[in-house]
Amino acid sequence: MDITRLTRQSHRKARPGLRLLDRFELTGARAHEACGPARRRLALWLAQSSTRDVLWIRPDWHPDRLHMAGVRAEIDPGRLIFVECCRAADLLWCMEEALRAGLMDLVICDLPEPPGLTPVRRLHLAAEAGAERSGRAPLGLLLSPSDGGAPGVETRWHLAPKHHSEADSWTLTRLRARDAAPADWTIARTRAGAPEVQTADTPADLQPV
Repeated sequence: MDITRLTRQSHRKARPGLRLLDRFELTGARAHEACGPARRRLALWLAQSSTRDVLWIRPDWHPDRLHMAGVRAEIDPGRLIFVECCRAADLLWCMEEALRAGLMDLVICDLPEPPGLTPVRRLHLAAEAGAERSGRAPLGLLLSPSDGGAPGVETRWHLAPKHHSEADSWTLTRLRARDAAPADWTIARTRAGAPEVQTADTPADLQPV
């Protein structure tokens, strides 16, 4: 397979991906980044738009682990397949191989720090190869601490809680996107318990990113 051809096509051909909060469409066959203190919840919200199982890769030495009661509020915990790596170098390798296989809509990698540009480019190529192989468009989501900063990602999102006594709410920030400006939204739960964007629609909000 011609890697150069895949690299050029990945910038020309937008593939359908997954919708975040039924509002923002994240391009498939690309790597995106989620950061901030509530980044794992953002990953679960993205998983809501997939009907397939989700691969979640994490370091086995890190103390932060998903609480299944919290997961259940967003998706069925049985949909998560966990891979725990004992070496930092294996985290991105596992993600790359999973994207290249093209068998899952969403591959999440929980990282102790943002990766460099070369690993991100390899993830884009692997996702594009997976799309060519399977006919699907696997989406990679990197979870980075603090404000993230992985270079070369398709989009970067930040989620932070701003709960008050009456209801749970969060601030969602689009920090980076190739075709959309940075912006903020307030997210709150409906009476049915689903997360919902509370701010008014604008044309730029609805563009694929």
